[in-house]
Amino acid sequence: MTTTSGPHLDSIRESIRAGAKNCPGVYRMIAPSGLILYVGKSKRLRTRLMGYPRARSGEKAWRIIREARSVEWEYTPSEFASLLRELELIRKFRPPYNVHRKWDGLFSFLKLTPGAAPALDVVRRINGSPGVCYGPFRGGQRIAEAVRELNDVLQLRDCGPGVPIRFSDQEDLWGKESGSGFGSRMIPLCARPELGRCLAPCAGGCSESVYTRRIEQAWQFLTGDGDGPVQELTARMEDASLRMEFEHAARLRDRIERLLVLRAEFLRMREVVERLTFLYPVPGHEGDHRVYVIRAGSVLAVSPAPGTPTQRRRLIESFAPLLRQSEVRKETTSSDQLEQILLVTHWFRVRPDQLERAVPPDQLERLPLRKQMDRMPPA
Repeated sequence: MTTTSGPHLDSIRESIRAGAKNCPGVYRMIAPSGLILYVGKSKRLRTRLMGYPRARSGEKAWRIIREARSVEWEYTPSEFASLLRELELIRKFRPPYNVHRKWDGLFSFLKLTPGAAPALDVVRRINGSPGVCYGPFRGGQRIAEAVRELNDVLQLRDCGPGVPIRFSDQEDLWGKESGSGFGSRMIPLCARPELGRCLAPCAGGCSESVYTRRIEQAWQFLTGDGDGPVQELTARMEDASLRMEFEHAARLRDRIERLLVLRAEFLRMREVVERLTFLYPVPGHEGDHRVYVIRAGSVLAVSPAPGTPTQRRRLIESFAPLLRQSEVRKETTSSDQLEQILLVTHWFRVRPDQLERAVPPDQLERLPLRKQMDRMPPA
């Protein structure tokens, strides 16, 4: 197969040979225009970068290096640090070749769109677009069906972001209130309102406060703080049974089961993430050891490892409040926050031995000193 060649490759190759070290780090492939094409990381930076000029035709590395005219890199203390830095740079620059993540396709996410009348949707990927996310969940089709049930029961809209919103208590262009219900001037844009499955905020079918309350009920259901949707369907099911409409009652029972599965999955994933709350000591290259504060899967702070018992005590006093925050972590996070949670969760899932290094909140005095971390194998 054909390998990459050209004058710009010679320049890139020489800059790597002259300056890159074989230690953890991140790198940026840059186009002639200055556009950052790709951000990557490696435990052995020099080896990884030298692989680009040798890439074969058709490979991703070949496509990247063919467009690049320069490469920049920076060193990090460890592979864990390089993962966090790589994510930070990807979020900042959104390089065109950084499309997929390790978790793409593995999970589904509930996304609450921004705006006056948020819509609750299921997405396969988180891409930094506005809104807050719930999850992650496993089982795309099953989750999508359950969210559709939740939308129908609570009468939440499921239309796109371009649909204009006009609440019943919102003044129109003439300075008058639109009024409740569907007037001749305000016709819903789909059939769901006529079927009792949407409050029609696009056509003055409800006030903003009523719609906001339904969003709160969806949140309460997912977190186990409310059973409104299930109670509503249960009442309908019992009524159908009394009228001997058994097929309809069976369909309502199936809808209830889908909602309960959704909530169970939500709570299960929340429990998994909440367990990732500890101090994480990470030995670094050439003795650059670090301690990370991880709470519910999010990295809240980082510090050089303590060298003396006094330094350890001060570090614990500084970090302990972050681990003991009384408020419960919100399951709604920005897509950027969720990406970091997924990265940290994936790190410990594929490296369960790293959990043995974790120092839980009630055992912070176990935090190793720098000389003890010298003897630790790299992560």
